[in-house]
Amino acid sequence: MLLLFFVVFQHSFSQIYVTTQPLEIDQTKSTIRTRFNPPKGFSWVQQEPGSFSEFLTNFTLHPPNLPVRDFTGVPIEEQQHHVAILKIDVGEKNLQQCADAWIRLYAEYLWLNRRFDDIGFEFTSTQFFAWDDYKIGYRTKEVNKKVSFINTGKFDDSYENFQKYLEVIFRYAGTISLDVESDPVKDNGSIRAGDFIIKPGSPGHSVIIVGVARNVAGKKLYLLAESYMPAQDIHILVNHKNQKLSPWYELDVNAPQTVTAKYIFKPTSIKRFHALP
Repeated sequence: MLLLFFVVFQHSFSQIYVTTQPLEIDQTKSTIRTRFNPPKGFSWVQQEPGSFSEFLTNFTLHPPNLPVRDFTGVPIEEQQHHVAILKIDVGEKNLQQCADAWIRLYAEYLWLNRRFDDIGFEFTSTQFFAWDDYKIGYRTKEVNKKVSFINTGKFDDSYENFQKYLEVIFRYAGTISLDVESDPVKDNGSIRAGDFIIKPGSPGHSVIIVGVARNVAGKKLYLLAESYMPAQDIHILVNHKNQKLSPWYELDVNAPQTVTAKYIFKPTSIKRFHALP
C-alpha cells in the first residue's frame, strides 16, 4: 500500500482540508473506486446504478508499476505522469488518442449494456456514423480528403468488427467533433464521472473525469484520466501542481485555466456528451 501524506492547504475557491492522516492508494485493489481512497473527510460519490459514471468509477486497473505503453507496446519516454493504468487495450494503430479514449470507454459501456442502437458518433466533418450502419456493411471512402459512405452489403455484428468500427471513428473524430457533440457543465455541483475537460483543436486535448469524492460541505475532488499522442494506455494522472493532494484534483468550471499533468486547459471547459442524461 502506497501512502501519500498531505497537510492543510487552501485555494481561493475551495475550503480548507484539515488532516494529519495519510492519503492512501491501496495497490492491492484492482478498480478505481477500491484502489483510491479519498482524503480524510471525503467519500466516494454514489453513482446511479448502471450509469456511465458507475461504469467508470468501477473500471478495472492494471497491476501497479506497469509503464504506460504506446500502440506498439513500447513504454513511452515519460513515466512520471501517471499513478494507474486502465485495463483496456490501446489497439495496434496510432489512433486511440485523447478524445478517442473517451469515445472508446463510452462505446464499450454501451456495448456491455447491449445498447447497440445508441452507438454512434460524429466525424469532425459533422457526418454521423453509427454502429448500426457499419455492421450492415457501410464503409467510408475518402477522396480528396472528403469522406463518403458506400454499402458493401457485408453484415457482421461481432465484437471484432465493432473494434474496426471504432478505428474508423478514431480516424475521423476528435476533440473538435466531441466538443460539438457535448454540452457545457455550468456549475461545480453538477460535475460527475464521465464528464471531460476539453480544448477543441488540431491538435486539442481532453481528459476524462473517472472518479468523484465529496465532503459533507459539498466540496468535490476528482480523479482524471487520459490518453495522449502517440496513442497510449489510458492512465490516471498525477497532480503535479498539488503533489500532496495527488492524484486528486480540484476543478472549477469558472477557473480561467486548469492545469493537469501534461496540459493546461485555458479556459476551463468541462462538458458532457449530449446523449447522456
